[in-house]
Amino acid sequence: MKVLAIAGSNSDVSMNKQLVTYASTMFGENAAVEVVDLNPFEMPIYKHERELAGGVPQEAKDLAEKIDNADVLLVSLSEHNGTYSTAFKNVFDWVSRIKDRTVWNEIPMLLMATAPGARGGAGVLEAASKRFPFHGGNIVDTFSLPFFNDNFDKAAQKISNEEKDSELKEKINKIAAIETILEK
Repeated sequence: MKVLAIAGSNSDVSMNKQLVTYASTMFGENAAVEVVDLNPFEMPIYKHERELAGGVPQEAKDLAEKIDNADVLLVSLSEHNGTYSTAFKNVFDWVSRIKDRTVWNEIPMLLMATAPGARGGAGVLEAASKRFPFHGGNIVDTFSLPFFNDNFDKAAQKISNEEKDSELKEKINKIAAIETILEK
């Protein structure tokens, strides 16, 4: 099973990258996991005239290829003012401009978010849950980790809240089971 874990942030210390990296370890030894940092996919801000002048940047095509080669997507989005980070939105916009494709290509996805506050990225999860299906998003489930600084052990790089950790494991098992069925 090929797992692509995408952190929807360009922060060097992204809590969403820490969360998605941890979640990706739950698939076990038989999974081929790749954690994607958005920084290598930085592109000019999407503008129709830019697309007409130069086409879709190679970085967008490279990310689309990674998505297409995955069996499972883990996407953990940072929340900026109630929605996606600008870095993620720009990458999303460019990938959406690739001719004859959907962004997510109907690949089973666990959509996640975390934040330092009580809502745990609820705004971005709501926005993505509504938008992604229009772009081939096959969202199997969602997961929110509130109070990141209290519920994630940065030294151990894992969720320290047992209830939330169990919830994430159940959701990982659910998406892994779907992928196993699809492989047969």
